[in-house]
Amino acid sequence: MDDQKAAVGMAEMAHRVGLSRARFYQLVGSTFPYPVYDVATRRPFYDGELQQVCMEVRRRNCGIDGKPVLFYATRKGTAPVAPKRSAKRRPVADSRHDDLLEGLRALGMTEATAAQVQAALKASYPDGVKGMDKSEVLRGVFLCLKRRDSGDNLAR
Repeated sequence: MDDQKAAVGMAEMAHRVGLSRARFYQLVGSTFPYPVYDVATRRPFYDGELQQVCMEVRRRNCGIDGKPVLFYATRKGTAPVAPKRSAKRRPVADSRHDDLLEGLRALGMTEATAAQVQAALKASYPDGVKGMDKSEVLRGVFLCLKRRDSGDNLAR
């Protein structure tokens, strides 16, 4: 194996033999050898010799315990499936202005909403903000919202 590294972690070794991490962990000890552990960090890793053993197990379909192992063939031409996210999705209107809302919060405007930012953008930049510097847009929105919230502004 010409692209062999001096040491690889468990996840990379699983990837190299074409298995998921979970399945690789299941087979460690019976089909694949146990990793060695770094004394200082206690992290498991496979040195060059153990990498060769793992690759040989995969190539021969015979585990270190001498029992035959049947691996599913890897699928050709398919992209790996991305893990599903369990986080709640925010409405589209909120996500368009996340960077501006974050900037406003950093400037002390913790109560600003996406709707207020949208209104300030329309009032300050009727032709849009394409090609403008983000910091300049943030400044304009900040000033617009600050003027709107000032105490001497009677017309609301």
